[in-house]
Amino acid sequence: MLQNVDHDNLANFIDAADMAVLDFWAPWCAPCKMMAPIFEDLSDELKDKIVFGKVNVDNNEDIAKQYKVMGMPTIVLFKHGKAVEKVTGVYSKEQLKHYFDRKMQEI
Repeated sequence: MLQNVDHDNLANFIDAADMAVLDFWAPWCAPCKMMAPIFEDLSDELKDKIVFGKVNVDNNEDIAKQYKVMGMPTIVLFKHGKAVEKVTGVYSKEQLKHYFDRKMQEI
């Protein structure tokens, strides 16, 4: 299940599971719109293993700055509450699933 993440629930979100993923996006970002259904599908498929969330950078600029998000879409991967990796750009569902599968094996 995909959660909207902001200042109020950021700490609880990243601590909710061994692995969490945040999608940094904006309503005006065309590549973000392309990634949205892929991210949604993967959040449903992997909900038992990974917590998925979205951060609207227009409403949460300081969170984007905190994680050094310079382009969109950007996905930040958290393990045990710490940001460990950042991926920017558009990827296919298969590419992202493969990436998440590899990262889950590292936990």
